[in-house]
Amino acid sequence: MCTVTFIARQKGYCLGMNRDEKLTRPTGLPPNKRNVNGRAVLCPSEPGGGTWIAVNDHGATLALINWYSITARLGSKTVSRGEVINSMSAAISPDFADTALAGLPLNRINSFRLIGVFPVTGEIVEWRWNLKQLIRKNHRWKSQQWISSGFDEPTAQRVRGKAFLRAANSAGNRDWLRRLHRSHSPHHGPFSTCMHRADAGTVSYTEVTVSLRQATLRYHAGAPCQSSTCSIQLLRLRHR
Repeated sequence: MCTVTFIARQKGYCLGMNRDEKLTRPTGLPPNKRNVNGRAVLCPSEPGGGTWIAVNDHGATLALINWYSITARLGSKTVSRGEVINSMSAAISPDFADTALAGLPLNRINSFRLIGVFPVTGEIVEWRWNLKQLIRKNHRWKSQQWISSGFDEPTAQRVRGKAFLRAANSAGNRDWLRRLHRSHSPHHGPFSTCMHRADAGTVSYTEVTVSLRQATLRYHAGAPCQSSTCSIQLLRLRHR
């Protein structure tokens, strides 16, 4: 259960991600800097080490959402989806990401959608794993959104998508992105972008801003509609 919003800029981009989880799930940890295959990476993490979003020192961001429309689930001995981004967070292009994905035991990982933003090549790619086939879909470099929901995915996509489209004409800055991700339009509940249910809700908001020289990762623990602690990490970009 998540919402990922991408805002295209002429020289860089902004990306916001609401992470929606069961309220009984352990709290995520704020972002830190890692070295992955010789590249600096910023990411928040699960207590067990997995992550749902990361940005590297080439300005590439990878964000993973569950794909609940695929109702089949694997049995025992699965590999956590949180390990997907860990394994490929150093990727600086879609081809690098393809190679990293090919090395994963996908037959032991439940369905997911993985969004990759690669400013060096000006590409946005989505990989969809449905337990049988990994499909790569290319997207245009324009503002857009991806949505998942374990409650009712088609309805969540329709309702949140409408909220995004209503506001899209004014898209382009971080204030807009933050307002959208703390929004309860059309009403407070399971389908609003900032999601609330009795057993689950939006548990964090992560924001990545990439310019020509720097990536900034902001992490808000807790629902973005509420006052929460903000952790900020900066990463100087490499251009080779």
